[in-house]
Amino acid sequence: MSAAEWARFEAIVAAGRYMTIATAGPDGTPWASPVWFASADAREFLWISKPGARHSRNLAARPRVAIAIFDSRQPPGTGAGVYIAADAGLVPDEALDDAVATYSRISQRAGAGPLARSDVEADAPHRMYRAVALERYVLSSRDERIAVG
Repeated sequence: MSAAEWARFEAIVAAGRYMTIATAGPDGTPWASPVWFASADAREFLWISKPGARHSRNLAARPRVAIAIFDSRQPPGTGAGVYIAADAGLVPDEALDDAVATYSRISQRAGAGPLARSDVEADAPHRMYRAVALERYVLSSRDERIAVG
C-alpha cells in the first residue's frame, strides 16, 4: 500500500454519505442495504437503523459484513470506490456517548440535525450500529482492488 492509495481511500470515505452494507441472514441469504454513515477515521463506520430492519436482524445472527462506498454519479470507467470487510453490530453501551458525538458532528457538517444519545436508546425507534474494518481496499484506475489495510 502506498501513501497515495491510503489517501485516496480516506478521501472517498470522507466524501461518501451512503454506504451499502451487505449482510447475510441466518440461512446465508444475502441482503444489501444503503445506509447514511459517518466515519471519523476510515476504520469505524457508524449508522443508525431500526433493530427490526432486515439488515439489523441479519447482524444479530452473522456480524461479518461487506461494505461498498461508491459515487454512482460518476461516468462509466471513471469510478472511485472502496470495499471493506468488517465485523458489525450494535454500538456497546460504554462506547455510545463517543459514537453519538462522532455521528452527530459529521451529520451536522453534512447539513443534518444533531443527534442525542436518547435518539438511539430506550424507547427510541432506532439504534446506533458500527462496523469495524478488518480489510480495506480502494479501486484502482485499472478496475483492481488494492489492499490499504
